[in-house]
Formats: sequence, C-alpha cells, structure tokens
Amino acid sequence: MTKSSLLPSRTTMGRLALPLAAAALLSACAPTFEARVARFSALPTPPAKTFYVEPANKADIGGLEFATYANLVKKQMLANGFTEVATQGSADVTVMLDYGVGSPQQRIQTRPGTNMGWGGGWGAPGWGGGGWGWHPYWGPGWGPGWGGGWGASWSQPEVYSVTEYTTVMAMKMYRNADKANLFEGRAETTSRNNNLPVQMPNLVRAMFTQFPGNNGEAVRVRFNPNDPASVPRVNPVR
Repeated sequence: MTKSSLLPSRTTMGRLALPLAAAALLSACAPTFEARVARFSALPTPPAKTFYVEPANKADIGGLEFATYANLVKKQMLANGFTEVATQGSADVTVMLDYGVGSPQQRIQTRPGTNMGWGGGWGAPGWGGGGWGWHPYWGPGWGPGWGGGWGASWSQPEVYSVTEYTTVMAMKMYRNADKANLFEGRAETTSRNNNLPVQMPNLVRAMFTQFPGNNGEAVRVRFNPNDPASVPRVNPVR
C-alpha cells in the first residue's frame, strides 16, 4: 500500500521554489522611499473633530498646487476619523500645511578604485597597461607591450560628488476656539529628485503613518512608493 503524505514531494517543492525565489528577488529590488518624521501631539483620544485645511503661506490661497496637496492631507484626515467642513469658521480644528524644496547640496562620496595594470617585462608588442574601474568611461585601453615582470595594483578610492535636495512637508493643527496648538509635524526626505509633486504624496503618507505618533519622537518611515498597500516600516531615529 502506498503511503500518503501531507508534505510536498521534492518535485513539487522545486516547482514552488522558483516563483518564491523570483518573488524574493523582486522584493529586494523594489524601490524604497524614506522620510524622517518628527511629531508633537496634544490631540485628545479619540481625536475625531471637524477640520479645515489652509496654507501656511497666505499667497497659496486659491492655488491649484496647494489644492492638490491639501486633498492628500484631507484624505488622510478623513481616514483618521476627522470630518471635513466647508469653512474654517465652522471647523473645530484648522490644519495648516506648508511644503518646499531646499537648495541643492553637494555630497561627497567615494567608491573603490579597481584599476589593474600589468607591469614590466615581456618586451614584445602585445597587451598594454590601461586601467579599468569606476570612472566616467573605461580607461585608456590597451597599449603596446607587456613591460618587465607582471603585477596588479588597486587604485586609490575614487572621490565624486552628487547633488541632493531636501524636500519638506510641515503640518500644524490648532483648535479654533482658543488657538491652542494640538499637533505639529515635519516630514522630510533627501534625494536627487527635486520634483515636489512627486515627493509630496510620499511625504504625506509618511506623516500620517501611525498618526499622530508618540509626542516628541522622531522616526524613519520606509515604504514602497509604488505599492499603496505595502505596510510602512517605522523605526526611531538614533
């Protein structure tokens, strides 16, 4: 009588391993957005209140760009139990929104040099010494002759600079009745991208991750920006 088993056969396990390995590889290659978020909260529990969003910069009132970012904040506020109202005068809480991109900053980085060359000796024309490594282009190529003896050497680390931008989203909530501050938060990210419309949805998502957060705590929030269903990872800033 043939024995049955609840365990998959080796053939079945092999078939399962391929898609699992592929999924793991795709996960490792998934893009990651990271923001540093600091929040200070005196919101009551539960914090459900009516709210109205206005720009911190009065020049942005009526602007299409502000309206686009304000809608991102409104969606998150609604998801956290708040209720939007049409006018500031009828709201319990006013949400002030600010945002911007800092000036470009140069950051110095290094990467290992990998130049290899063959030293002196053989004398006859042939392969020459050129280098290859992390340079804008491959090294000068192959030259005439081996030279005497042979050896290999690693070049010094290459020093280069990259241009980075810090994009910031700031949010403040105050109670309209007495102007008491209820929440202050700041989310920022540093990248080579100064495209504010691209960065703002991610910054708003980071700001409202585990909202309102622990009072006075700064955290790093990481998630896949292309996957709205992905669960953000939150770690304290050390």
